[in-house]
Parts: sequence; C-alpha cells; structure tokens
Amino acid sequence: MDLYKRAASQAGHDPSKLAVASHSHGFIAESLEEAIEKFFPPTQQAMDLLAKERGWGPYTKQTFDHARSLEGALYVGDVNTVTKKIIFLRKNVGITRFMLHVPVGSMPHEDVMRAIELLGKEVAPIVRQEVLQWEKENV
Repeated sequence: MDLYKRAASQAGHDPSKLAVASHSHGFIAESLEEAIEKFFPPTQQAMDLLAKERGWGPYTKQTFDHARSLEGALYVGDVNTVTKKIIFLRKNVGITRFMLHVPVGSMPHEDVMRAIELLGKEVAPIVRQEVLQWEKENV
C-alpha cells in the first residue's frame, strides 16, 4: 500500500483520494458453523484441482482455517465474522471498496443468493457505520 501511494504521489496524484479495493473470496451464512460446513467442501475440491495441476500439496482444513482467520484471505462466516474482517482490512490496509466473490456453480444457488443478501442487507450497513465512526474519531 505504501508503494502504491508513493507511486501515485510521484505521478502527481493525491494519495488520500485513491480508491483501494479488495476482491476476496468468501461466503456468508446464518452461522459460522454453517458457512464453514457449506463453503469448505467446494473450496477444497477447487483448490485440490489447482494443486494437482500446479504441483502443490492437498488443501487441508488447517489451511482453510488459517485462510479464514482475521488476517487470512477468505471471508467466511456469519455476518459478525465477515463484518469484523472487512472493518479490520479497512483500518489496517485502508481499503475503500470491498468485493466478495461468492462461489458460482459449486454450491446451491439459494445458498449463494442468501450470502449475497446477507452481504448487502446486513454486513454492508454495519461496515459503513463502523467505518464512518472510526474515521470521525481518527481525523
């Protein structure tokens, strides 16, 4: 992020006005347990296929659990878990936009649609409110 901002500044742009986005894979469900139960199997299947093609080891539950931790790359969980991760990313990296890539074709359509609904109706409003409050306190 520092390099990005320095390069922008050197090119004559105001770094404080840069849009910074995170495009992350994940899944939101009613509970953390449900999200893990529904998202791990198709993720493992996809990652194992990539692993086979690229000479990696198998994708394990331990790898998955690490990736869905607070500092991990996956945004998997209930509304509260995913909200906390997005806010953490905003406060520590400075993202101004977040896009959640949900599974397409590897999970039941109604589960994917519910994840999108939870993101838009529950996660996003909380994130917006928390970010506004945090920015007011840190200006």
